[in-house]
Amino acid sequence: MSITLKLPSLSPTMTEGTISKWHVKEGDSVSPGDILAEIETDKATMEMEAVDSGTIGKILVVVGTSAPVHTPIAVLLEEGESETDAAAEEAPAGAKAEGKKTAKKKTAQKEELKKTAPKITAAPSPTPMPPSPPPSGRIFATPLARRLAKEKGIALNQIQGSGPHGRIVKRDVETATPAVAPGASTPALDPRSFYPSDSFEEIPLDNMRRAIARRLTQSMQEAPHYYLTVDCRIDLLTQARKRLNERREKNKSGARLSINDFLLRATALSLIEFPDVNSSWADAVLLRHRHADISLAVALEGGGLITPIIRGVESKGLSQISTESRDLITRARERKLDPEEYEGGTFTISNLGMFGIREFTAVINPPQSAILAVGAGRRVPVVSDSGETSVAEVMTLTLSCDHRVIDGALGARFLGSLRERIEDPFTLLL
Repeated sequence: MSITLKLPSLSPTMTEGTISKWHVKEGDSVSPGDILAEIETDKATMEMEAVDSGTIGKILVVVGTSAPVHTPIAVLLEEGESETDAAAEEAPAGAKAEGKKTAKKKTAQKEELKKTAPKITAAPSPTPMPPSPPPSGRIFATPLARRLAKEKGIALNQIQGSGPHGRIVKRDVETATPAVAPGASTPALDPRSFYPSDSFEEIPLDNMRRAIARRLTQSMQEAPHYYLTVDCRIDLLTQARKRLNERREKNKSGARLSINDFLLRATALSLIEFPDVNSSWADAVLLRHRHADISLAVALEGGGLITPIIRGVESKGLSQISTESRDLITRARERKLDPEEYEGGTFTISNLGMFGIREFTAVINPPQSAILAVGAGRRVPVVSDSGETSVAEVMTLTLSCDHRVIDGALGARFLGSLRERIEDPFTLLL
C-alpha cells in the first residue's frame, strides 16, 4: 500500500513550511535515513528524512511552495506498486480509492437495479439548492483554502463552499470578505488602498517574517509590558575586557571576549539571585526556572531575527560563554540551528550598541517574561558625590517586563543588581 508523506512539524511553533529543495525525484528509490527534502520553517531550514523504504511515486508540492504542516507533499510506493497508485493519493483528503473488487461489485449492483426498478416518469427538476454543511458540523476545506482564510482573517464557517459536497476551495476564500460581528472591531485597513497600484512593489512574506509578526503581536496583546531604564558605568568592564583579551592573544587561548559575554554572565547571576524574574506565565501557575537559559537576539542577513539559547549560563565562565555564543551565532546566521537551540529560554538579551543605538525598548519574547535592551557605550561627563566632574564611559540598559510576572519593585531590584555586577566586573568571578 502506498504511503503518503506529509509535511512534518519540525518545531513547536511551526504551523507551515516551504519546500526549499527536493533531494529526490519521482522514480528514485529511498531507504530509512535518506534525506528527502529541505524544509524552510519559521526559524531555520531543516532536513526531512525518510522513515520507510520505497520508490518516490509522485511529488505533490513543488519547490518554493508553502503548505500547512501535515499537508501531503509526496507519495512513497512500496514494492510492486505503480504510478497509478500514486495518482490515487492526489484525491482530496478523506476520499479513498476503491479497490477493483469493490468497484466491480458496485457496477453489478447498479445493473441489477436497472433491470428490477419500476419505470418512473421524470418530474421537473427542482431549483438547485446550495450544498448544506455536513451533519456532523465539520467544515471541509482544502489545505490551501484553510491557509488563505487564516491569512485573510476569515472564519471558514462564514464561507459557502462550491467544491464537491460543499468543500471550501481556493476561489471561495478569494471572493469572500470577513464578516464583522456586532460589537467587534472593524478589520484592519488594507494599506494598498491608500496608494496608486504602480507606486509600490509587493514583497511576499517568508515563514520567518510571518512568525515574527504573529508572535510579537501576541506578546504585545497578551503581556502587559512596562519598561525600566538605567545607565551603567562600564569603564572597569572595558578595562577588564581589554586585559583579558590581551592575555588570550598572548597565550593564543581563544577568540576575543565581547561585551555580550560579560552581559550574559552578569545577567545569569542576577537571574539566579532573583528567581522570580527568571519565570514564565502559564495562566494558572508561574513557572520558576532553575537555570538561566539566556537567548541572544541575532539579526539575519536579508531580514529576520532568531534567538539562539546559551543554556545554564550561571554555571559557565566567560571563556565557555564566548565559545558557545560564537558557535550559536554563526550557525544561526547560516540557519543551521536545531529547534531545541532556539525554542524556549528564560530571558533574552538584545544588543543594538554596534549600530550606534543609544537606547531602545524591546518586545518580550514569549514564553519569557523579560528582555534586556542594550545600547551603545558612550563617553559622557559625570559628577561624583563630592561634586567633582569627570568623563566616564556609560551604557544604557532598558528592561522590558511582563507585569503579570514581575512587579515594578522586583524589576527595579533586579536591574540594580545587574548594574552593580556590570560596574564591578570582579563580581563576575564569584
